[in-house]
Amino acid sequence: MPTCAFIGLGVMGYPMAGYLQNSGNHTTVYNRTISKAEKWVETYGGSLAATPCEAAQGADVVMLCVGNDDDVRSVVYGEFGVLEGMESGSVLVDHTTASAFLAKELEEACAEKGVGFVDAPISGGQAGAESGQLSVMCGGSQEAFAKIEPVIDVYSKISILVGPSGHGQLTKMVNQVCIGGLLQGLSEALEFAKRSNLDTEKVLQAISQGASASWYLSNRSETMLAGEFDHGFAVDWMRKDFGIVFEEAERIGFDLPVTSLVDGFFAELQEKGHSRSDVSSLIELLTEK
Repeated sequence: MPTCAFIGLGVMGYPMAGYLQNSGNHTTVYNRTISKAEKWVETYGGSLAATPCEAAQGADVVMLCVGNDDDVRSVVYGEFGVLEGMESGSVLVDHTTASAFLAKELEEACAEKGVGFVDAPISGGQAGAESGQLSVMCGGSQEAFAKIEPVIDVYSKISILVGPSGHGQLTKMVNQVCIGGLLQGLSEALEFAKRSNLDTEKVLQAISQGASASWYLSNRSETMLAGEFDHGFAVDWMRKDFGIVFEEAERIGFDLPVTSLVDGFFAELQEKGHSRSDVSSLIELLTEK
């Protein structure tokens, strides 16, 4: 079994690394807050390292799941970065939602050391990570993908090589654009149902198998109606992702009017103190009116 390293034990990375260890891939973890790594080792076994470089030493596959482009660079480069510890023939997998520009940058840096690289952002949220049912959209060479596919399969429902480096991140941008418009539509639909005095439980049963079906309809409708948002994918994170989308859209000269509108609604939620609430809290802006 391949030896793995996992850098970043947030709400996604923590269970993902656990799946690696439980599947027989000896996994060494690194987390900026050492107590989180210690708790992970107590839960799953494996090992912890004091630096990303130390975690990557001897690993066949090194996974990253951190915050943004700068966070990725901070754990990849320099004396204590993973590249310093990785060996030729190993593969670096970046699960962070980051820019396509960074993916191409990392591919070049890895190539200089004979290391493969796959940008592999994920979708499915905390629930998907905990159940091992993530969607993984990948960019890179067929050779690098072939090495990592059986490894990441342990926490994914599907993993697809979309194209060369950067195409995984571009696909994640498509994913986030879809979610933005969908969530606003779902919020309006649920609030409309409530104000029409409909039995919302029966409404959801009636529409769940039709053309309006979606992951958010199935997994967030009930909590949205109950006003429960202390779970899932935070508003702050979505605005970060939208920022990446808008930069890429500007680069290719494409307007995203609906996404821009929804981003404005997320900004309102931040102003109202919902920065860490799940993105489904969009409905709160409607219930207040």
